[in-house]
Amino acid sequence: MPGFFFPHNNMTELNGKEDCKLAEGKIHKKKQKAFGADLKNYLKCMVPHIEPGIKTSSSRNVRLSAEEVIQWSQSLEKLLASQSGQGIFREFLKSEFSEENIEFWLACEDYKKSKSDHLHGKAERIYEEFVQLDAIKQINIDYQMRESTAKKAQDPTHTSFDEVQKTVYILMERDSYPRFLKSKTYLNLLKQLQPNTSK
Repeated sequence: MPGFFFPHNNMTELNGKEDCKLAEGKIHKKKQKAFGADLKNYLKCMVPHIEPGIKTSSSRNVRLSAEEVIQWSQSLEKLLASQSGQGIFREFLKSEFSEENIEFWLACEDYKKSKSDHLHGKAERIYEEFVQLDAIKQINIDYQMRESTAKKAQDPTHTSFDEVQKTVYILMERDSYPRFLKSKTYLNLLKQLQPNTSK
């Protein structure tokens, strides 16, 4: 699913990055207004048994259970191990304008599973999209780690992004994840899945 991790348009071209940044800023403002509607539609797709007849955009039905959603509260690892959990957490992060963290984490997961002859191209794309100083989806890491990651990306191995991926994971675990568990997004989903029980 490489399309899931990276945008379809070619963001690696140097001449157009400023235009992309401006365009993305405008899109963020529009996204903020439409977030409620988008999330509602997303949840309808993720929980088709609540509203019969609604199917996901893929050919398979995705059915969430209360047990699975409750498991997400046990650890960020369990949340990210679930495709549905990844999607709903990603929508939440979009509402906080910090989706670059999960997008980077997922890109690293994909990178680690890549064939050796694909590593160089993927490493370059991850570096340009998330790590370099003027990256459109720049992750929040210190200068030293940014420099260290740049060197590793030039001569890539399957572990080139492990250190920075762990840092971003810890950031999500300590910051966004606790807010997600207290958010209306998560609590309303739980309420929908277990309507006859009080939390």
